[in-house]
Formats: sequence, structure tokens, C-alpha cells
Amino acid sequence: MPILRPNTLEFVSRSAMQTRRIGMRLGAWLQPGDVVALEGDLGSGKTTFIQGLVQGWGSSDPVTSPTFILVNIYRRSDGARFYHLDAYRLANPYELDTWDLESMWEEGPMAVEWADRIRDWLPKDRLTLHLRWLAEEQREMRFEAGGPRSEVLLRRLRQALLGG
Repeated sequence: MPILRPNTLEFVSRSAMQTRRIGMRLGAWLQPGDVVALEGDLGSGKTTFIQGLVQGWGSSDPVTSPTFILVNIYRRSDGARFYHLDAYRLANPYELDTWDLESMWEEGPMAVEWADRIRDWLPKDRLTLHLRWLAEEQREMRFEAGGPRSEVLLRRLRQALLGG
């Protein structure tokens, strides 16, 4: 395990509901240009966390993993969009050349499952969440900020979760 830096926050979630609630907290602060990159094995809680993100952001759309269609778009009542990308089924990252990812995350926040597969196609200033299965109801969550905006999000999340 790497030594934690100021731009990193580690937390152990004790249930799927807690993972979802942490996502809801973060989702409430997301705005266009924000990218949350999720990395972790199958069953580590990526989709559960994104369900919270989308709900906290303000959409009541049902959240499912877009594994077979690549991108789901969730909407709020004001017409704003939230993009949910799943890179699991990409044969190679060059398939993304036909998608205008940058215009998507400029239009609304974006969450990316299996982000490690397309890391070079994502902005450097992103909040990366590394999820690891510990036990049936426990997940290790390690957040890492990659730039000024994601550092603001991480600071707010640290204060909300740890009070400091």
C-alpha cells in the first residue's frame, strides 16, 4: 500500500448503503468538468458508488452499469446531464477516438468505471477512486486527487467523512 499523501483519502466502507451515501455526498458537489474515475475488481462497489453519485447530483434516473452500451446519460429536472462511462468491454482504448469524451465532461460531470483501461484519455485533474473488496460488507476506498478541482472535492469529502 502506498504511503498516503495530502491529495489522498482512505476510508473503509462497512456496507453497500454506506458506499452509496459517500457517493451521494460527493455527487452533491459535482459540476460540469468533474471526472470521477473508478478502479477496482468486479464486485468492488463501483456501480453502487455511482448510484450514490447520481442520486446526490440530483437525478432520480435508475443507475445501471452501461457495460454493453458504453455510456449512460442521467438527467436532472433542469435538463443537466451526468455521463456514466464503462470501459470494461473496450477491446482497446483507441475505440474512444470516435467518442468526444471531452465535450461530455465539459457538459456535465462524468463517472468512469474501469478507468484504469482508459487512463490516458481522461483529464489529469480527476478524482480517482480505487475500490478493493475486503469482506462481504467491507470495501476499502482510496480517493486520489489529480489536480486543483479534484483537490477541492477531496478536501470537502475529507471534511464530511472525518470532520477535518
